[in-house]
Amino acid sequence: EYTDIAVVCGTSAIDLAIQICPVIYTGYNKSLLILNRIRDNVDCQGTLDTSVAPPVLRFSFPIREGNACGSNFMTTSAPGTGIFSDFSNVQSVNVSGMVRSFDPTIGTITYNAELKYYYSCAYPLEYLINNTQVDSSSSIALKDNNGSFISTLSMALYEDINYTTPLVMPSLGIELRSNIYVQVVASNLTSYFVLLDRCYASVNPQPSNSTSFNLFICSIDQLTTMLENGDSQKARFYFPAFRFIEQQNETISTYYLHCITRLCERSTCSSFKQCNRKRRSVVATVIKEGITKPSVLIVPIKAKTETCTSPM
Repeated sequence: EYTDIAVVCGTSAIDLAIQICPVIYTGYNKSLLILNRIRDNVDCQGTLDTSVAPPVLRFSFPIREGNACGSNFMTTSAPGTGIFSDFSNVQSVNVSGMVRSFDPTIGTITYNAELKYYYSCAYPLEYLINNTQVDSSSSIALKDNNGSFISTLSMALYEDINYTTPLVMPSLGIELRSNIYVQVVASNLTSYFVLLDRCYASVNPQPSNSTSFNLFICSIDQLTTMLENGDSQKARFYFPAFRFIEQQNETISTYYLHCITRLCERSTCSSFKQCNRKRRSVVATVIKEGITKPSVLIVPIKAKTETCTSPM
């Protein structure tokens, strides 16, 4: 196994660790390993770490186009699989580059071997996010796993159309037909817009074998109003509070909000609005597929169950 370089594809940064001993043995030092030919930016230079064995030279840079120390960004498309199998086009972005040795030898020949260390991280651009907190905006955090932008996404509920007052869920539930305003935001991803492909409510926090209702799935339910989608780093919509009929004997109808969210390049977002996907009925259904990473952290929506009593 090749262990001279270790790559961690983080949620907001890429970290590289290069063993320094082979570098010194070849005739170089830490200042002669250059990331993507960038020599004059201190943020792109390596830092020697002798607290580990063997010692390593560490590089760390953010995953932001234009500020990723010269890394290459390449977007690819493929049919969706698993929970995204309904979608004919799911994109991923690959971030790659190279750390290369700089030979200071002056003259016609050199006896120093050239060192090249390649890195590559693949990040999906389609995510399932769940409402994680109803009284304040909260980011969804995941352990780094082959690269994910899920920690840049957050979903929050508001009680006004200007999205200024976070919705604090009453202990007895929100009144039926009261508007619930939803906002999904991507932070630190200026190269990508947020496009909601599908949002739905389910009776159980994990929708496996759970009754659900589509608020929209490409097309929009007649009672759901889309305010902004695929035009910036945020998406907004609202819907009137409802209850599930199967919870009619309960004082409060509790359900959970989920959104399948696409991060798309500015130039391509408009094409994904054309509903280029498999058909799926926009009615109450039973979701049978299991939900795997990255669905985490859920808090319910509570709606009052209205009852009428006849006077004696």
